[in-house]
Amino acid sequence: MTLINSIVSIKSKRKLYGIIAAVITLLVPLFLMFFNHDNHLETDQSLCPFKMLTGFPCPGCGITKSLVYCYEGDLLKSLYYHILGPFVIVFCFVIIIVLTTELLTKREYFNALLYNKKLAYGLAIFLGAYHLIRIVYFVKNNSFDEVLRQSIWR
Repeated sequence: MTLINSIVSIKSKRKLYGIIAAVITLLVPLFLMFFNHDNHLETDQSLCPFKMLTGFPCPGCGITKSLVYCYEGDLLKSLYYHILGPFVIVFCFVIIIVLTTELLTKREYFNALLYNKKLAYGLAIFLGAYHLIRIVYFVKNNSFDEVLRQSIWR
């Protein structure tokens, strides 16, 4: 019986961590939005370690800016910075609702959908193709000196 209780406890902790991660994902851009009085989002150096080292954006670069602009109501600018920004907001709210419901009712919902390999591979292929398009666009519109300026090697 203790093994079953510990497994349930581990699942509950994971769900709680998932809720906390989704809340933090929603709150950090909100915090940045309230303290972005001088429009630092467009002018400051990116905090992405990959971009700081290489000068090139990673697949997740722009997600935070996208969330901030989505919160401000500028959907076009949000989609410009990252196409998945508005979907991240929706996904976080859904995760908070589903995981909270699962914790309260002690039942599991959407496991077949959340742990679907085809969905995961499809999302990975979409993100890879989107990133490839972003890299081609980035290289086309930036010189080597501009790429270096966006890295720590300026």
